Amino acid sequence: MDDTPKLTARQQQILDLVQTAIERTGAPPTRAEIAAELGFRSVNAAEEHLQALARKGVIELVGGTSRGIRLRSETLRSLAESRIKQFNLPLPSLSQLTLPLVGRVAAGSPILAQEHIDQTVVVEPHLFARRPDYLLRVRGMSMRDAGILDGDLLAVQKTREAKNGQIVVARLGDEVTVKRLSKTKHGIELLPENPDFQPIVVSPDSEDFELEGLAVGLIRNNMLM
Repeated sequence: MDDTPKLTARQQQILDLVQTAIERTGAPPTRAEIAAELGFRSVNAAEEHLQALARKGVIELVGGTSRGIRLRSETLRSLAESRIKQFNLPLPSLSQLTLPLVGRVAAGSPILAQEHIDQTVVVEPHLFARRPDYLLRVRGMSMRDAGILDGDLLAVQKTREAKNGQIVVARLGDEVTVKRLSKTKHGIELLPENPDFQPIVVSPDSEDFELEGLAVGLIRNNMLM
């Protein structure tokens, strides 16, 4: 028996939009972005459809943040399985992932140095749009409005390149930070998702900036308890 919730065409469209945004930027869209993308006259229409999806158990809404939309694990599993069926390929990597959990990073040393690894965490591969290389424990609330909170575990894929608008892990001198990448003609800006924090401007000739990775998912700390 198929227990998959029956969605209207519009609800499926919004679910696809949320999934695409997470895969592309590492964060879900805002209500305003959904409304603009689908031609709604107000954000209230987007909110009503999101509430309907939440009632059907497809997504989880997190209060107090404009990007507080979470795909439930059952939804991610269903999406993964539907993709496999569509392309008629065997399910990739049924085995679980064992990822190092990185805590506080010491100045000037590699992010995956052994002394930074608090523990290893076993996770399901289908939770992530891209395969992560490690988990980073989030410190602070500078990315609150992207739904990334203090104590969360950010799934990170190691890379030296990222697209404009993606959420990245960057090293600035002695500090490792999580921010949204913005490339401008004047250089690079690292944007917080909390009005209490200021953007960080990186000059084009800066030797203190290094891209460490791309955010590909998020695990609430209490999900591991």
